[in-house]
Amino acid sequence: MHDVHDPNAAVPEDCTHDCSTCGSDCASRTEPQSFLQNLRPGARVDKVIAVVSGKGGVGKSLVTSLLACEMQRRGHQAAVLDADITGPSIPQAFGIHGGAMGGEDFLYPSRTRTGIELMSINLLLPNETDPVVWRGPVIAGAVTQFWTDVQWEEVEYMFVDMPPGTGDVPLTVFQSLPIAGVVVVTSPQELVSMIVSKAVNMASMLNVPVLGLVENMSYYQCPDCGKQHAIFGDSHIEKIALEHNIPVVAKLPIEPVIAESVDHGRVETLDAPWLKELADKIENE
Repeated sequence: MHDVHDPNAAVPEDCTHDCSTCGSDCASRTEPQSFLQNLRPGARVDKVIAVVSGKGGVGKSLVTSLLACEMQRRGHQAAVLDADITGPSIPQAFGIHGGAMGGEDFLYPSRTRTGIELMSINLLLPNETDPVVWRGPVIAGAVTQFWTDVQWEEVEYMFVDMPPGTGDVPLTVFQSLPIAGVVVVTSPQELVSMIVSKAVNMASMLNVPVLGLVENMSYYQCPDCGKQHAIFGDSHIEKIALEHNIPVVAKLPIEPVIAESVDHGRVETLDAPWLKELADKIENE
């Protein structure tokens, strides 16, 4: 048996390859392992941005969709990977209802009206309303397959719509995909401060840079007088940003036309001036 304190020693002959049962510091144990997964041959994705939130219902899918639309509008090939397996809403926002096509071991992404490439579990279900009753590891595996088994074509910017929280799927995405940056979506409520901190701290633990905070439902602007009203209470996002040294890159209003467009599958018709600064940052990173 080799010296357990020698990291350069050879792997012992009786190695079981189960590091959890062994105290040896062999090279295979001490060298950092990469869990990054490869794309299919011929597939291409240049930059991957994850859109995350600590809790559900804050508008993460909306921000994901609008960012993809903005990059597509700028002449870049954009894509959306819907990693929210149990609550997929991306196809609805784009008005995509047909099943994904493919071969025995691969799938082609669906394309939206403006050419954005898209993959979601809802494109693979017999009925859109069928629930996905899977355990965490199976869900995480499906997300990985959306990366490895889909023939993404010449994608310059991929946006990953993450499920809320810091569980199996976010961990799998951060470890399996070459994430270039994270956008954290939040809302004005006081409780959000703690939840945002969890999402930011997870990104920090996994060495993924946070590009900025986006506050959705930040205010309602009266169409008559132009005054802004904090419907959900005063914003705390500046304080959160200061605590984590992260910029606030956008504040989205409560705007009925936004909800109506998304509900009717017309998110691509929306102009989102609030996200242009963030889009500039993603473009220039």
